[in-house]
Amino acid sequence: MAQPPQSSPTQSDGSSTKVTLQNKGDLGQILSSNHLPDKPAMKGFDPKFRDLVDYIIKITHEIWEERAIGKLYEYYGTNMIIHTASGDIYGREKVIEASIQAMAAFPDRRLYGDEVIWHGNDEDGYFSSHRLTHEGTNWGHSVYGPPTGQRVSYRAIAECAIVEGVIVEEWLVRDELTLIHQLGLDVFETANVFAAVENELGLTFSVPSEKERLRGQLPPASLPPWDSAEFDVERFVRQGLHEIWNWRLLNKIRDVYASQIICDSASGRRFYGHNQVINYVLSLLSPFPDLALQVDHVCALQQDDHTYRTATRWYLSGTHTGPGVYGSPTGRPMHTMGVTHHLIENGKIIREWTLFDEFAVLKQLALPPGGEPNL
Repeated sequence: MAQPPQSSPTQSDGSSTKVTLQNKGDLGQILSSNHLPDKPAMKGFDPKFRDLVDYIIKITHEIWEERAIGKLYEYYGTNMIIHTASGDIYGREKVIEASIQAMAAFPDRRLYGDEVIWHGNDEDGYFSSHRLTHEGTNWGHSVYGPPTGQRVSYRAIAECAIVEGVIVEEWLVRDELTLIHQLGLDVFETANVFAAVENELGLTFSVPSEKERLRGQLPPASLPPWDSAEFDVERFVRQGLHEIWNWRLLNKIRDVYASQIICDSASGRRFYGHNQVINYVLSLLSPFPDLALQVDHVCALQQDDHTYRTATRWYLSGTHTGPGVYGSPTGRPMHTMGVTHHLIENGKIIREWTLFDEFAVLKQLALPPGGEPNL
């Protein structure tokens, strides 16, 4: 699989790149320090794109709002792959098929760009992490059934590896549980139905090998010591997640997060302040007592001497043996992918946007006897 290069905080070009849409759907309100009329085109990219942020926002608009579905032949590689929590999508034709079905289900669908965090260059390729909001009305048939007429609004994060203007690999996380709930469906019943059907069809979940949090009876591994007195934003993010989630050092939340922290998480949940963030972590540790978090990729974008925006992709693994929001313990394994965007100022996280597909989690817990994830 193509994996974009690991990042270091981006300086100069793109140092404060951020998408700001003053009016929904108005692409004229994209603010970036390097949006200059005479900026040369990136290697292999159409000259109409001023930089990578411009590329991501505009191709999303062309495909989804202008309905130029055929542009996927130009922007997506023939044998590209999209990784999702419910399995992988192989090949551009499957992407086109899924896009047509999604547009038919929500003909007035709009995709609003909230943030693009990126790094890369012409030699190694580019990486982007695009946080966006989907809105639309269910006027057509969807995978969840006939039209409901319900209006939906839910978040997604799409991460892309891009080489010479072509997306070769993508990691997609959607708040599917919020979508299903807004359609007026029972999420647990829907998960049971989909788990049974997908198991019957042999569509088991494709997930990375399980990572052990503990080493036998030994505690979790520690990260190597800091080798510099300077602030290392990637190390800060990796260490914070590892200590909080794998070491269960919830007291570290007060060191990592600012007191005024606001966190948006899956299924529309929002948390304010240290205590609510601690309760949120406990709400996931309780149903999955052996929960382990593995950081897969970190992208950091530096805005100034003390401000960073980061995008972190991770995997959660655990066994459903405890009580909690996912119902009575099933004893089943759970593996899921998620992405977190952070705004970091003066060595503390002041804003967090976390997303993972809780519907994919419910489907794994609802697998019938004999149906197991594909490890």
